[in-house]
Amino acid sequence: MILVTGATGNVGRNVVEQLLAAGQQVRALTRDPDRASLPPGAEVVRGDLSEPGTLPPALQGVTAAFLYAVPGTAPAFLKAAKDAGVRRVVLLSSIAVDDDAEVQPNPIAALHAVIEDTIEESGLERTFIRPGAFATNAYQWQGQVKTGDVVRLPFGQAATAPIHEADIAAVGVQALISDGHDGARYQLTGPRSLTLSDQVRIVGEAAGRPLRLEEVPPEVARQAMIQRVPEEIVDTLMDLQARSVGREALVTHTVEKVTGRPARTFAQWAADHADDFR
Repeated sequence: MILVTGATGNVGRNVVEQLLAAGQQVRALTRDPDRASLPPGAEVVRGDLSEPGTLPPALQGVTAAFLYAVPGTAPAFLKAAKDAGVRRVVLLSSIAVDDDAEVQPNPIAALHAVIEDTIEESGLERTFIRPGAFATNAYQWQGQVKTGDVVRLPFGQAATAPIHEADIAAVGVQALISDGHDGARYQLTGPRSLTLSDQVRIVGEAAGRPLRLEEVPPEVARQAMIQRVPEEIVDTLMDLQARSVGREALVTHTVEKVTGRPARTFAQWAADHADDFR
């Protein structure tokens, strides 16, 4: 049995679906099973990483777990996992983590590094999946796209190599069900560096109408973002975008090395989710 935490998220849902397709027994952890809408082959159970008392029943009979990074929850989860006989943990971490840094470069990296360290200390088999920019970040433009042909963002020439959530999941699934991944730290990106302007255009092509990016001052964007995202995270994201203007984004080929097929393009992601922008 494999436990998937964060099972209703963009990545977790794909992990569940791909494990089932591979013939695995899957238990999905969610705070609200009645609203999970997961495939019928999955055993959906109520649980919350921030409520340690819900974990032992969910972990009974589990041999491997896909762990979503929630601050402060790793120690209790790992204790419950070891008590239940879990042997392998695959963590959805972040490409921001710097293995050579004495102090992590930003709060996003620090959050994930702490969880990675805790897992390493547990003695369990472990694999860290470290994606860069998610293609699903484009959902932040959804409201603008549905109401007009202009997406207003700062740093239109900032570049990322957005990765499809199904590819992140595919690497995680391989680490869960096959040997040879213990101790791996997989940096994951999409196959091509694209500016935000490029990404807006590609979403428009998939949705069937022209879209363009119009730059707004960074402070205007920052004030809008801090209404829904912690301020220190907003500042980290803004800084990363500013420093990526005019630079090619890192592109790795880890997805292909682990899964045996190339990573999906951003155009494929946009086509897969075109209805969400119409």
